[in-house]
Amino acid sequence: MARLKEKYQVELVPQLQKDLQLNNVMEVPQVSKVSINMGLGEAIQNIKVLESAVEELTSIAGQKAVVTKAKKSIATFKLREGMPIGCRVTLRRERAYEFLDRLINIALPRVRDFKGVSPKGFDGRGNYTLGIREEIIFPEIDYEKIDKVKGLNVTIVTTARTDEEGRALLAAMGMPFRK
Repeated sequence: MARLKEKYQVELVPQLQKDLQLNNVMEVPQVSKVSINMGLGEAIQNIKVLESAVEELTSIAGQKAVVTKAKKSIATFKLREGMPIGCRVTLRRERAYEFLDRLINIALPRVRDFKGVSPKGFDGRGNYTLGIREEIIFPEIDYEKIDKVKGLNVTIVTTARTDEEGRALLAAMGMPFRK
C-alpha cells in the first residue's frame, strides 16, 4: 500500500472527520484521481519533442503517457485538427497516492526559491490544479538526457464538495500552501 494512502486511512480520515464536523466516515473527502498534462506547442514543427515528452511523463508517472491531438484547426498557429500537440496521464487509486507522495515530499521542495503552492488553484468544487514550470524537479528525470526543459500541469481531483474541504484534505496530506 502507498505510504500516503496508509497515512490517509489511519490518521487523516478521523482527523478530517472531526475538523470538518462530518457525521459519516464516507463523507470525508479523498483523492479520486490525479491527471498530469503536458502541452507542447513546439510539437507542430518538431515531433521529436513530443516523443521525449511522452518518455519523460511516463517515467514521472510510472504509467504510459497518451498522446493528445488538437481538437480544432487554428491557422495562426499552423495547427490542423488531429495533429499531436501534447501528452497526458491519469493516475487512480494506489498510483495517484504514490505520485502525490513523491510530488509533496520530494519534487516540490526541489523547486528554486520555493515559498509554497498557491491556494488559488481550486476550481470551486474541491479540485486543485498546479502548474510546474520545470519537469527536472522530479528525481526520475535524468538532467543529461533533457534537450529542452518543459512544464506540466497536475490536477488533483477529489471527492470534496467545496474548496475548503479540498484545501483541508490536501493540507492534511502535507501540501505546502502559501500563506
